[in-house]
Formats: sequence, structure tokens, C-alpha cells
Amino acid sequence: MRTFFAAIFLLLATPALAQTELAPRVERIVSEDSVSFEAHVFDTGARQRPRGAIVLLHGGGWVAGDATWVYTRARQFAEAGLVAVALDYRLGDPRRASADTRAAIRWLRANAVGLNIDPNRIAAYGVSAGGQLSVTAAQSEDESARPNALVLLSPALDVGRDGWFARLVGGRETAQQLSPLEHVRAGLPPTLILQGDVDSETPLPGARRYCEAMRAAGGECVLKVYIGYGHLFTPAGINDRDTPQPDPTISAQAGDFALAFLRHRGFMD
Repeated sequence: MRTFFAAIFLLLATPALAQTELAPRVERIVSEDSVSFEAHVFDTGARQRPRGAIVLLHGGGWVAGDATWVYTRARQFAEAGLVAVALDYRLGDPRRASADTRAAIRWLRANAVGLNIDPNRIAAYGVSAGGQLSVTAAQSEDESARPNALVLLSPALDVGRDGWFARLVGGRETAQQLSPLEHVRAGLPPTLILQGDVDSETPLPGARRYCEAMRAAGGECVLKVYIGYGHLFTPAGINDRDTPQPDPTISAQAGDFALAFLRHRGFMD
């Protein structure tokens, strides 16, 4: 998977904060190798009963990006009643980023009382490379690190075939071992995949294979395909690899669909 810096930033980064926009507080989480990273917590504090939570993982090919790239969606989830946590996971090595993802979900569960969240209602939202990180957490052997639902946008699920990922992890054999498609099994959480049909960065067949494998294992996988759109909902005919240009209307529709998916499964009151 290539990196695409400016274009994804234009989609997912947030402009200068307006006075009325919900601002996050920054927490530091210690990962599995004792290195800390930032988690940006969006919380309206408006509900008295324990709420659902969602961890957001930005894209950027595992080497670019930061938590601000998913601020817009984090605010949407928070305003709908979730505690939304945008991660500044470590870049450069998908294995470290995966460790940070697991650590963040454990942190949410360990601090559920203080955060006023339900430890059994923690979802993960992964964009592109963040999709691979989200699913890897769900496939973890550590139950405390597994999310209870997944929402994936143009996710990287078949990375065993991806030359860029193989370079990052040191070869195709390791890439195959770290590919979510290779580890589908019974008991994985309900999953929503939001995907364009002409995505050239994380092609639709990978999402189809993943959903088919999940269903064959008895799991729930909803694949919502947007016809005529590529990576991150870039309209067909526009370069969606080097300069993706997401369609704002389709992006908003996908966000509403994600909310409906989570609401239907009890993540919001």
C-alpha cells in the first residue's frame, strides 16, 4: 500500500477548531513494549449511564497520519453518545501499531468506571491501514484487547498480497502471517465494511473474500459497496492512490450508515 499524505489529510484532518466544536482531551497510554502514545478522547459527558465507546484508527499506509485525521468522525460518534478515542498509534511498523491498538482497547476496559463506559460495548473504526489494525485486535488471543464490533472504511484486509506491507514487515511470509484474511475464525465481532467498487488501493475483492470467510465461520459481516467510487470514496476516474479525493456526500452517507450499524447493535441508547 502506498502512502498518500496530503489528500487523506484533506479528508480526515479537522480545520482550525470553531468555538462550538467538541475538543478532545489527550491521554497517554502505555503499549505492550512500555512505550507510550497519545489517545485523543472525545466525550460530551452528557449521559449518566455507562455508554459505548469506539477507538478510531486513521489510514496512511502505516507510515503517515495522526489522530487528527479521524477527528471529524470521532466528533460524530461522540455527539451520537459514544466515547470516541482517536489514536496516535506509532508509525513505521504495523506490528507496533497493532500493539498500540490492543493497548488502547485494554486501557478503555481497565478505565471503564472512570470513563463511564460499558466494557462490553467497545467498537473499533479503522480507515484503510487502520482497518488492518482494527481487525488484528479483534483476532487477538487476548480477550481484553478485542473490540465488540468493527466498522471498516476501505480496509486493508488482504495484505499478504500487498508489496508495500511486505516491505514494512520484512517479507511476504510475514505479511501473510499478519494478514487479517488469513485469520478469520468463529467468534469474531459483528463487522461493517464500507467500500467503493473501484478501489485501486484496497480492492473490493479483498473485502468480499473477508466477508465470505466470516460468514462461512458463522460470523456477521455486512459489506456496503458504493458503486462508482474508489478508495475513501474517491469518484471513479480520479486517481485514488496518489491523490484520493473523497466525495463529501458519500462520506457523510457512510458515516450515517456506520452510526445505524452500531445503534442497531446496542452501542448507543
